[in-house]
Amino acid sequence: MLILGIETSCDETAVAVVKDGRDILSNIIATQYEVHSQYGGIVPELASRRHMENLPVVVAEALKTAGLTVAEIDLFAVTRGPGLLGALLVGLSAAKGMAWALRKPLVPVHHIHGHILAAGFTQELAWPFLCLVASGGHTSLYRVESPARISEISSTRDDAAGEAFDKVAKMLGLGFPGGPAVEKEAEKGNPASFDFPVPQVRGDKLAFSFSGLKTAVRNAINDSTAKADVAASFQRAAVTAMVSKTIAAAEQLYLPFIVLAGGVACNGELRKRMKEAADKKGMRVVWPEPVLCTDNGAMIAAAGYYLFRDNPDNPAFAEFKMLDAEANLPL
Repeated sequence: MLILGIETSCDETAVAVVKDGRDILSNIIATQYEVHSQYGGIVPELASRRHMENLPVVVAEALKTAGLTVAEIDLFAVTRGPGLLGALLVGLSAAKGMAWALRKPLVPVHHIHGHILAAGFTQELAWPFLCLVASGGHTSLYRVESPARISEISSTRDDAAGEAFDKVAKMLGLGFPGGPAVEKEAEKGNPASFDFPVPQVRGDKLAFSFSGLKTAVRNAINDSTAKADVAASFQRAAVTAMVSKTIAAAEQLYLPFIVLAGGVACNGELRKRMKEAADKKGMRVVWPEPVLCTDNGAMIAAAGYYLFRDNPDNPAFAEFKMLDAEANLPL
């Protein structure tokens, strides 16, 4: 089965063609870095407008790279949320239009579902497993029973890890996006320079919280503060929280296989320390390639494939393949 996946939840216009949920035939991503970097963050209205400009081009490029025409696509998958409302609407509208015109099924995909399956493109996953999803908008732990059965174990009570990295980068004047900037600056610093608190949530040892850590960093910064030392100390505290809670959850749930997902999974310090902690416990940890950690269409195509494979008669999917030629396109 050939699946075309569309992802427009934030500032990446991403389209991919995937075969049978595993083989990536194309994975095209148009970034909006030059649009948003001057503002130090994502501007939703600008993101939506740029998606409208980019999406037709990116779809055409994805099909060309895969050596296919749109008529050869068997299934369309698209991010339904969470994300920026206007940005999501662009992708959803395009996917609905193509599915309606070709009388093909359309599967709406939860953004996080895609991230969780991304590591499966390059390695075999051992089911069930524990997944840490850490990104600009999410920091959560999931028990993953199968490609289509996922349950949340814990999440952040306030800020996400990626958001904290972005805000600290902004405080230090390191630019946007903040994750790579903080990691690069931290390489030059001493992580023991500041004793920033490792975020904890009273009454829930597996829940995440980063607002207090962010405040501690803000209070520590002054004109004479070494940026590299702040970055390194912040990264140490944030990574310690993610590693300790993930390992604790894996032990509690008897899940020795751990997957890292989301943009923050690109962080080298997080990967290194998670692997060290997992090795000590006799566990295994894997993560996607960097291009599959950040938002991409391939992960949405994969999730759409497994959802459709396991429940092809779902009315939400059948609606588009059963449309009459005279029917109105549902919105």
